[in-house]
Amino acid sequence: MQTNYIKKAALFLFFAAIISLPSSVKAQRYGTALGLRVGSSDLNRTVGLTLEQRIQKRISAELILQSDFSRNTTFSALAKFHRPIISKRFNYYLGAGPALGNEESFRKIPETRQIVHTYGNSTFGLDMIAGLELTVANAVISLDYKPNINISGREEFFRGQVGISARTVLVKSKEQKKRAKRRQKARKSNGSEKGSFWEKLKIGPAY
Repeated sequence: MQTNYIKKAALFLFFAAIISLPSSVKAQRYGTALGLRVGSSDLNRTVGLTLEQRIQKRISAELILQSDFSRNTTFSALAKFHRPIISKRFNYYLGAGPALGNEESFRKIPETRQIVHTYGNSTFGLDMIAGLELTVANAVISLDYKPNINISGREEFFRGQVGISARTVLVKSKEQKKRAKRRQKARKSNGSEKGSFWEKLKIGPAY
């Protein structure tokens, strides 16, 4: 079921990228984007918030808070590396980062052939992510696979999840660069003003 889900979503992104190529000149690379992420796994379905921030040209940071509103809530902080496929508006990415959660766990007891189900477990682990991303106008759509490796708090060592995210661009890349330049100029200006101030306080040579 998840395989068909991935194929359909990947085909949609691919054809959407081709259709959007003529207008990609007008599209803006995002600096900050906020939206919703829907996740699907063999265990559950989740809905959550995703905030992505461009750090460098091909590097971004993403925060994901998601829940099934029952027994599983997780928070992930991911660093992602992007590479263009067809154009700079359509790219693939790879990333990883720490993950915290409050999750359910299933422990098998071979002697009695029972499965002990617990919930409310505080978990810590490592999330990895691989996906496709399309930016059109002020929207960022992505399809990803996000496996989780458990370090503590849960019996299962590995869990995988497929997700689709739709984000709105809050700050465009050009605007982010302009803000960074203004901050640099402000720092230089403050530095020169401090220098002139201390120069004024200098006492002349003693006779």
